[in-house]
Amino acid sequence: QVQLVESGGGVVQAGSSLRLSCTSSERIDSRDGWAWYRQAPGSQRVLIATSPNDEITRYADAVKGRFTISRDNALNTVYLQMNNLKPEDTGVYFCNLLYRPMPWGQGTQVTVSS
Repeated sequence: QVQLVESGGGVVQAGSSLRLSCTSSERIDSRDGWAWYRQAPGSQRVLIATSPNDEITRYADAVKGRFTISRDNALNTVYLQMNNLKPEDTGVYFCNLLYRPMPWGQGTQVTVSS
């Protein structure tokens, strides 16, 4: 079954760090692009970080300098290291492939208290 499984979320205080993981049931290689999205309460899902290939990363202004996307192709996994978390980072975090999107996973909830 084709699927994405996100994990690593939690309830933390502002200024804390979390590391999210997302594993694909499909084999991933260096040509695949990954993306992380965030869906805040009552809002649409927005793109926050991409890894178009093994060498490039891009970030939304809201997370630039605090979040880092990385990947382990051998494990079919993408990560999102989130540092200096803020209450506005609260939401459900989803991953997906950029070039051949898969069915959305359930996401992982991140709640940041002030």
